[in-house]
Parts: sequence; C-alpha cells; structure tokens
Amino acid sequence: MKVVATGWVLLALSSAVSAELRSPFHERGLLDLILPKPLVSSTLLQLTISSKNLLKHAKSLAKFASDNGGNRAFGSKGHNATVNYIKKLLDDTKYYDTELQTFPYLFTEGTSKFSANGTGYATSWFTYGPAGDVTAPIVAVNNLGCELSDFPAAVSGNIALIKRGTCAFGIKIAQAGAAGAAGAIIYNNDVGPVGSGTLGAISQPQGPYVPMGGLSGTDGTALLAALSTGVEIIGKLHVDATTETRWTSNVLATSKFGNKTNVIMAGGHTDSVTAGPGINDDTSGSMALLEVALQLKHFKTKNAIRFAFWTAEEFGLVGSAHYAASLSLEEQNKIALYLNFDMIASPNAGYFVFDGDGNAFNMSGPAGSEHIEKVFNDYFKSHKLVSAPAAFTGRSDYGSFLPLGIPAGGLFTGHEAVKNQTQFEWWGGQVGEVFDKCYHKACDTIDNLNVPFWERNTKAIAHAIAAYGLSTSGIPRDPRGAPKELSRVSTLSYDDRKHQACGETIPTI
Repeated sequence: MKVVATGWVLLALSSAVSAELRSPFHERGLLDLILPKPLVSSTLLQLTISSKNLLKHAKSLAKFASDNGGNRAFGSKGHNATVNYIKKLLDDTKYYDTELQTFPYLFTEGTSKFSANGTGYATSWFTYGPAGDVTAPIVAVNNLGCELSDFPAAVSGNIALIKRGTCAFGIKIAQAGAAGAAGAIIYNNDVGPVGSGTLGAISQPQGPYVPMGGLSGTDGTALLAALSTGVEIIGKLHVDATTETRWTSNVLATSKFGNKTNVIMAGGHTDSVTAGPGINDDTSGSMALLEVALQLKHFKTKNAIRFAFWTAEEFGLVGSAHYAASLSLEEQNKIALYLNFDMIASPNAGYFVFDGDGNAFNMSGPAGSEHIEKVFNDYFKSHKLVSAPAAFTGRSDYGSFLPLGIPAGGLFTGHEAVKNQTQFEWWGGQVGEVFDKCYHKACDTIDNLNVPFWERNTKAIAHAIAAYGLSTSGIPRDPRGAPKELSRVSTLSYDDRKHQACGETIPTI
C-alpha cells in the first residue's frame, strides 16, 4: 500500500508540474515551491505583466477612496487601507523583507466660502486657517492690520476687512483674533485674486487665529468703498478646515535574493490629493511597481531589489525625504540607483523619460543617471516607440535622492502641459489638450487611465528591474561623500514642501 500510495503521489505531482509548465508565470505557484528560481530575464518578467492585474489593483485603491471620503490623502483611512493592501500582498510572497517606516507629519487642508449681503465671492483659504462659521457685520481695519491698534473696537464680534501688505498674513489674522474679531477677510493689494497663502505657522504669539478667507483686490476694494458710505454689510464666512498631526507610513520591501551592497531601488507614491482618488496620480506608478514586485517572486536576481511605496508625496515628497534623511552614509552607498514612477497612465499620454544626461534641459542627474535614461530610451526604441525627455525639476520623489548623489531616472506620461502637433504624431491622443485633464481633480478615477500606455510602461519598468537586477555595469559605484545641496532640491518649509509637488510657491505676506 505504501508503494502504491507513493506512486499515486508521484503521478499527481507529475500531472501538476505538467500543468504548471503550461500555465503563465504569474500562476505557477507550485513550481516556485519545488524548483529553484531561474535568474531573472527581461523577456520572462515582462511576460508576467498584464493589464488585468494592474486594473485589479486600481479598482481596489479606487474603492479605498470611494469608501473614505473620495480620496486617499496621507494618513486618512483611504490611504491607510492602501498601505495595508500593499504590505499584505508583498508579505504573502515571502520573497521580501518588508518594513513600515512610520512617522508623524502635520496635515492641514481647508476651503473658505464668503458672501456679503447675499453676494458670493471667489475666496481662498490659507494654510493653518481654522474652521468656523461666522455671520456678522463687516468692519474695515485701519492701515494694514499689522498692529493691534489698527483694529477699531467695532471689530469685536464681527468680520475684519484687512488689506494685504507689509506684515505676514498670520500676524494680521492673529491681531484680528486679539481684537476680538469673529472672522477676517484679507483682500489683495493688487486687482487680482490673493490666491493661495499661508498663515506661516500653526499659531502666532499676537493672538488666536480666527476663521478667514482671501479676496481679490477688486472685490475687497469694492467692499471697502461700500462700507465708507455707512452702509451695513453682513458677511457670511464658512471655513471647512482640518489641521492635525497624522501618523503615516512608507512601505519598503527588499528582496531576500541579491547583493545587499548593490541595491536597485524603485519607488512611487501611495497618497492622493484631497480633491480626488489619485488613480493616475499615482495609483498608476505605485501599482505598476507592486505588480512588478509580485511577479519578481518567480525569479532570483544578482543585485537586491528594493521597492519603495512613499507616503505624503502630495505634501512635498515627505515620505521619500524622511527615508533619505534616515540613511547613514554607509546605507546611501549601498543604493546603486533609484527609479521613480509617478503618473504613467495619463489619458492623453506621452512616453517621457527623465533627462538623466541633461542634454534637453541642462538639468542632469548624478553620474549614472544618463545610463538609466538610455536603458529606457533603448527599450522604447526596441518597440518602435518614440520617447521624449522630461526635466529633473524635483517635483517627484526622485528629488529626495538627487542631493545624495544617487543616480536617478524614471518614466512619466505628462500632466499640465499641452500636447503639441509633433507629440500627437508620435503618440496619438488629442493635440492642443493637456496630457491629464484630471490632474489633482476628483475625476482622476479608473476612467482616467490610459491602459495601453500603463501596461507598456509597466513592462518598461520590468525590463529595467530585470536589467539592473543582473548588472549595474555603467553605473558608477565609487563611494559618495556627504549629501550636497542642489539648487532645485532644497530644505523647504512646510508650506513650500506642500506645494512643491504642484510646482507652486505659496506667499506668507
């Protein structure tokens, strides 16, 4: 009976192996258990990539957003679900040593709405502005509201109308609070809108903040003129805002195979803006990396591979900057290169490769970045596709690695820029339209994904991971010195960091 049973086991095992050999790589779990893993190859790793799996991930993240207020902003329930999803799938492979790098960071977001005698005005909210609802008469402030003496007694319990200029916004609002104002409006010292602004800190010594909004110079001047005639104007100010410290996490996964002193890093961010679910920005990049990581489990590599899923990129590269700052010089020198993937499925897409050699924009990356650029350009050329350079502006997480002297590169499919005729001839789509009309908007949903571009870019990622997983020939491996400051990647304030990823600056005065 024992011999017969063994025979049946061998027969069953033989049948199972035969079936496994006929199945796609991403379904061949049994072979991974009974046969040694083959050395990775670009061709075989690319064969494991499918749009079906990519879309499955995207639908999961879209649901995390829809179930939790429509976004996956860092530290939110939707974002935490994203982090847990990524880590569980990576842990299940048993191929990686995974880590949650958790830390606190300030979150502040809000909107302001303002009307006067029933007429609504375009109103901006300033960072750190508190929430609140105020309905009260509007009272003009003397001078520029920089001194407590500028606020007449009539301001108490009412809405202060303050002109921009001379001192910081935060001082004006704090002085209004000290004077007993229930709310405040700052209007521009030019005809246009005051735009985005910041109160500069979570509090000011002059007094407590009050709910506030910002108006254009035209609107503010008109209100001031009406008040000067003695007419009472009732203002209605509604501020919806949150300022709180949130705990949030990077997910790091390092392969158990490969040389740990010659690490290939690849990253993308997991958070969205508060305005929407962030499916192209950056579910497309992070889930492409996740899928490559999940399929890499079928292979072994000569160099260790580290996948990084960054938090709080939309608040200014916070997660990647935290990671970079945590690295000792010894750990920095173990990283051979960094690859970044942020927005790789834009609806009106192009194939953009970061300009590692600086030939296009005179903004080169550290030595070795030109090799990464060539690897991607050669890949697209081999598939008879045109690629074009993208500038190293520091607007995505590669910006945290440039000052460390770590070679960097990656892919991008465009956002605010308009597709020109030449690009239309290369890539199709819509000439005269932006690459992603839903960038940082609520419409950045599943329907915003360009799936063919997404799948091709994911296969390009697989190619680069496979190539560098086997060899970093062409990448300088001399020990790097202390981090150096790059003009486009500097130590930023909270507000500058929050708006950097959008290419914005934010005024304090």
